[in-house]
Amino acid sequence: MPLQMNRDVFITCAVTGSGGTQDRSHLVPRSPKQIAESAIAAAKAGAAVVHCHVRDPESGKPSRDPALYRELVERIRDSATDVVINLTAGMGGDLILGPPEAPMSFNMEATDMGSAQSRMEPIADCLPEICTLDCGTMNFAEADYVMTNTPGMLRAMGSMMTALGVRPEIEA
Repeated sequence: MPLQMNRDVFITCAVTGSGGTQDRSHLVPRSPKQIAESAIAAAKAGAAVVHCHVRDPESGKPSRDPALYRELVERIRDSATDVVINLTAGMGGDLILGPPEAPMSFNMEATDMGSAQSRMEPIADCLPEICTLDCGTMNFAEADYVMTNTPGMLRAMGSMMTALGVRPEIEA
């Protein structure tokens, strides 16, 4: 008997996209209020899951500030919108290498390397239904940027997700 494929689908909306998308369009939401409004609109348009990163409301740059995540999640939940909230746990793995002729001269101002605990702080605070576990180290063809996720970091974060009862969304 041939295998039957499951044809049920669901839509996930990455509300802000990943990385520094704030300057790609004036339509990319920046504040927790704008991001929540976009997430709610996506759910009303048919998205089952909203994948959320937060931004510094002033600069629009990616942020790991737990207070911004808390405000975002509270706004979505207070709207009574039926949507699965997926918060990123990927922030804090950004390594910016030096130029090709001196890659070990890291750009420490742009590098954002956090501990497993700091990367999971917004998750522990907000307890979304799911959060990302970015399996692997990857680049996005953005200059000398590498998103790092070591096996030790992944085990630590995965254990924390299990302990919190938050399901991981495996990104590979």
